[in-house]
Amino acid sequence: MTDWLVILTAGLTLSSDNPPQTMSSIDHYENFPVASWLCPAHLRAAVVAIYHFARTADDLADEGDAPAHHRLNDLSEFKHDLGQCLSGADAQSQRWPDLFAALSQAIQQYQLPAQPLFDLLDAFEQDVIYTSAAQGYRSREELLDYCRRSANPVGRLMLHLYGVTDEASIHHSDAICTALQLINFWQDRAQDLARGRDYLPAGHTLAQELSFARALMTQGAPLPKRIQGRAGWELRAVLQGGLCILDKLDAQQNRPRLSRMDYVRIAWRCWCM
Repeated sequence: MTDWLVILTAGLTLSSDNPPQTMSSIDHYENFPVASWLCPAHLRAAVVAIYHFARTADDLADEGDAPAHHRLNDLSEFKHDLGQCLSGADAQSQRWPDLFAALSQAIQQYQLPAQPLFDLLDAFEQDVIYTSAAQGYRSREELLDYCRRSANPVGRLMLHLYGVTDEASIHHSDAICTALQLINFWQDRAQDLARGRDYLPAGHTLAQELSFARALMTQGAPLPKRIQGRAGWELRAVLQGGLCILDKLDAQQNRPRLSRMDYVRIAWRCWCM
């Protein structure tokens, strides 16, 4: 599983914004922090609420030593509580009260669509099932269908917060989100293989998939210019950050980390876009 939402929403130190108590206690290294100062201040609470929703569900599916059926039961309970949250029911989540309270506020305030949230949980469930069966991906198309549910919903939710709904922007967002998901697969490949999980499509090489991810990033590059203000600059940073990690992966760096010099380079490339 990946930290794709972190890449999509660069910036803010969570501890400074009183995060929900239900935030996972697992320590995650993030190449990009969450909800940067570039993110409009009035959206930060909603961005953090979406992050905690996705991060917690991801951890239910991916962290610890629980057997697959326990993970699926936890995800089923999480999905039930999401349904309650979306329906406006008064019943409070027993296991994740703070998380769903914050998410409910974001849903009501911005009329967030339900399908992207359910798509995320469906992708997490698939990860549990595939991992337990040691099942890989038979084709790139099958992997892209997984990315459609595991990554693209995040970009669509972010666009919804920004009030961007045109088809061209959604298409570009999907390309960037899928590329970021793939980049995370390839930077975490050693860890995934150790867990018995392989995202590399049958018959494809890692070099081919890195090239494909770069092509998707290029395809999505017009999006930052379509979004005005700080949000557009944030998307520039997201895109250039992803390309920077691709550069490191092309140089065969395992699990690359961004240095201060990398951030300077990203900032310069953002300015030149």
